[in-house]
Amino acid sequence: MNFQEFHIYKDYSSIYYFLKDEGFSENYIKNLRKTWGNFVINDEIVNIRKPLKNGDNLKLNDSPNQKTTIMQCRLPLDIVFEDENYLLINKLSGISCMPNRRHYTKNLAGGICFYMKDKNPNFVLRILNRLDKDTAGIIIVAKDSISQNKIKDIDKTYFAICQGKIEKEMIIDSKIKTITNNGINEQKRIIANDGQDAITYVYPISYNHSYSLIKLKLIHGRTHQIRVHLSSIGHPLIGDSLYGQKSNEIDHTALICKEISFYHYIDKEDKYFEVDFPEDFKNILTCYNLD
Repeated sequence: MNFQEFHIYKDYSSIYYFLKDEGFSENYIKNLRKTWGNFVINDEIVNIRKPLKNGDNLKLNDSPNQKTTIMQCRLPLDIVFEDENYLLINKLSGISCMPNRRHYTKNLAGGICFYMKDKNPNFVLRILNRLDKDTAGIIIVAKDSISQNKIKDIDKTYFAICQGKIEKEMIIDSKIKTITNNGINEQKRIIANDGQDAITYVYPISYNHSYSLIKLKLIHGRTHQIRVHLSSIGHPLIGDSLYGQKSNEIDHTALICKEISFYHYIDKEDKYFEVDFPEDFKNILTCYNLD
């Protein structure tokens, strides 16, 4: 077991109320309670009902979940940042975050598990912000349950190249609905009044009569939200064959999670990270004078 220490500065009627006060999820607490030995006060193993006093030293098992057992794969990882708590990776387009029927033996999850196998034999995969297969950009992985629970203020900024000219900032506030067929989710989403709330903020960076380079911020972050919203206003992303059309200039959706920030609970400071545009993305920007 790996433990993380907490120095207690006030009295609590039980460990449970300390965990709730610290913002831990019920799911994390439930997993901690499953196995004896996950709570240690002043070097004594206790249960979750044990009171805490000012000055106590509490240790919690930081990974109470069962290890991830998906198929591992050798996959080069472009590591943006790594410490004991988090691993940030610049994902390439064309790589699925999780295993599926089409990408069972080669995916980011399998690559991360292979990378972590010697660092932590009991590693549990916790990707905090999944991206579509064709979307490039920064992925955050929490290395333990506590880091997953304690991360705060994750802020993501996307950049995209879309068709047509977008000259002004805009807010797209349209509900998104998943298309189902006999109760099974289809890949495509649509704008519908009975869908889920979704808001996208669009900021033009540069444009011409053919294409626009835009920056995007999301509220809600629904599946395919950027792609659906931009297509709905007549500006589908370049290379988006599902909501627009294929492109001879890029073989995937021209979308990247380029910037990300979050509050690091151990360092007690905001962390900011940015990655470069992929080469095929850059080629379009240069060709159309959008850079």
